[in-house]
Amino acid sequence: MTGDGTAGWPDGAPFDRIFVSFAVPRIPSALVDQLAPGGRALMTLGTSSPSWPGLAVITKTATGELVAELRAVEFGHRGGMGFDRLFQSADFRERITTHGGRWTQHSRLVPPADTERGMWLALDYLHPGLVRHFGAEDLAIGAPECGSWMRARPVGHRRWEVTVDGPRDIWEEIHDVAGRWRAAGSPHTYLLQMEADGAQLATTSCATLTWPLPDLPRTSGVAQ
Repeated sequence: MTGDGTAGWPDGAPFDRIFVSFAVPRIPSALVDQLAPGGRALMTLGTSSPSWPGLAVITKTATGELVAELRAVEFGHRGGMGFDRLFQSADFRERITTHGGRWTQHSRLVPPADTERGMWLALDYLHPGLVRHFGAEDLAIGAPECGSWMRARPVGHRRWEVTVDGPRDIWEEIHDVAGRWRAAGSPHTYLLQMEADGAQLATTSCATLTWPLPDLPRTSGVAQ
């Protein structure tokens, strides 16, 4: 079958397993409706940034109850059609790694490790529009839409040289979310709540770290 992947295949439902091979910003309700009791669906949830994907795992119990979670993962699928995706041009990457920036200072704040993916996933939603330059030797992150960027490199024991440019202070944004993430217990997995009014939320068990999932784009991905 070919068509709108977020609409699923109603004529073939219900399904014991649903696997979506393109990223979506939120869980398509049609796919949840087509899941059989005892079934499970897997899909990449993403934002406009390609840097920090999440894996949504949705299970429908034998009684029809939905249990869903969002797991911070290293890799995910690309967005479907209609999914706007940010990227860093070669010129922007060169500025991040070589230019002097608006200010440079030394900091004893340690940036979160790459393995603390639950923090980076939360940053992606709470301070959207950021893209990681994974090819840089140092930690380098930019916001292509406004031209802001930051880089941080170690210069001694628990000392970092931090350079920031543009209207956003990305270094401050990182540590804002890192503090909130640690206060929530440093989760790598978040609960996904689907409300009766159609809203979808990612949250911790104690609701200390919560954000809404964006709407689906008007033109959705195409199934293979």
